Amino acid sequence: MNMPLIIVPSSASTDAPVSEIAVIYTPDGEYIGSRKVKKNADLVLVDSEIIAKSPRRLFIAGMGDALATWLEAQSVDGSDSPNYIGAGYRRSKAGMAIARASWDILFADGLNALAALELGVVTEALENVIEANTLLSGLGFLNTGLATAHGIHSGLTALPEPHKYLHGEKVAFGIVCQLVLENSDASVVDKVMNFMAAIGLPMTLADLGVEATPEKITAIAEKTANGPLVHQEPFFVDSERVYAAILAADALGKKYKAKAATNK
Repeated sequence: MNMPLIIVPSSASTDAPVSEIAVIYTPDGEYIGSRKVKKNADLVLVDSEIIAKSPRRLFIAGMGDALATWLEAQSVDGSDSPNYIGAGYRRSKAGMAIARASWDILFADGLNALAALELGVVTEALENVIEANTLLSGLGFLNTGLATAHGIHSGLTALPEPHKYLHGEKVAFGIVCQLVLENSDASVVDKVMNFMAAIGLPMTLADLGVEATPEKITAIAEKTANGPLVHQEPFFVDSERVYAAILAADALGKKYKAKAATNK
């Protein structure tokens, strides 16, 4: 209708408000694909006082979505795949810097921001993470691109069990899968997994209600491999490699969940 669009999110649960991408699902919740609308919103108005009163689970899911931004940006940079501006272009240094900023803020302020939200108060840490979850992650992924973490999210929709879980919760398990698939540096894996455990993001298939059977993992792997995002990695990926990554990621998540439980 070519009318101005203003979005006023009541939670910082995803980076979707600043995106012009609409995600399409079947009535049963299975991922079909994405469609670009005519333009981004004219204004995204975020009231931190409202966000501070939002459900804890939504805020944590937003951190899961934002946590993937820099990891996926690096993967797309490695393969020189296109971003989501127009018909797709190379990444600018500014886009990469914005993606990295969302990562840095989460590790610097994530735990303190969550503590503030649990009290329903606005602090500087909460303000920073609201910006990371909503603006920086959104501008970051649009200007750099997506890879395995969001690819696994789409793959999970092949099963009915994860449908009741939030976008950022499914992306979080996708992050674990991406770390395994890329054989990421041990220090990065430890940093990410400890953070996810500390804030309560899903790290295993069971956390998403999925039994780790060969049939279910195969369904996720094939749906993931048939989509475009996992192929934004800077190396060859097929369903067998995705299957192995999911299985290993599930084991890795169990290891860190046990470690977190022991340290409590």
